[in-house]
Amino acid sequence: MAHSEVLLVKPVEGLGGEGDQVKVRAGYARNFLLPRELAVPVTTANRKQVEALKKRRAEREATELNGAQELAKKLEKASLAFAVTTGEGGKLFGSVTAADLHDKLVAAGFTIDRKRIQLNTPVKTLGKHTVKLKLHPDVTVELSFDVVSENPIEPSAEEKAAEEKKNRKVEPRR
Repeated sequence: MAHSEVLLVKPVEGLGGEGDQVKVRAGYARNFLLPRELAVPVTTANRKQVEALKKRRAEREATELNGAQELAKKLEKASLAFAVTTGEGGKLFGSVTAADLHDKLVAAGFTIDRKRIQLNTPVKTLGKHTVKLKLHPDVTVELSFDVVSENPIEPSAEEKAAEEKKNRKVEPRR
C-alpha cells in the first residue's frame, strides 16, 4: 500500500488541523486532499509555511473556544418545552428527536450544528429530560427540556380498571 506525506493547509475532520504533517494513502492525497487544496505535498519549501499555518491554527482554535464557551453560558440559561400530542394514558404519538431539538434551538436564536446534539435515542416519554451538546472538544453543555402534553391526559383502560378495583370495598370473609 502506497502512502504519501502531506502538509494540511486547512483543517480536515478526522485527520488534523492546518500545519499538521500527516501520512495518508496516496489515492486519498492525490484524488481528494490535493485537488481541493486542503493539503500540499511535503517539500522543504512547504515546510517553511508550517510556522505561519500553526500560528493561524492557534488563533482560530482560540476564537472557536471562546465562542463555544459564550454559547454554553447562554444555553445553560435557556429552557425548551415541547408540546406533543398524546393518546390514552399519556402515551406519545411519535417522539422528540435531535432534529426537533435543533429546530427549537434555531427558533430560539441559537446557531448550532445538528451533529453537535448528542441524543442517543429519541425521547418517547413526558417529563423533564437532558441532552448533551458538544460545542467544542473542550466544551460540553447539558441542556434540559420538558416534554408536555398538548391535550389532557386520559387514563388508559388498564389504569381505569386498577383504579376501580382499588376503590371497591372488600368485604371480610367469615
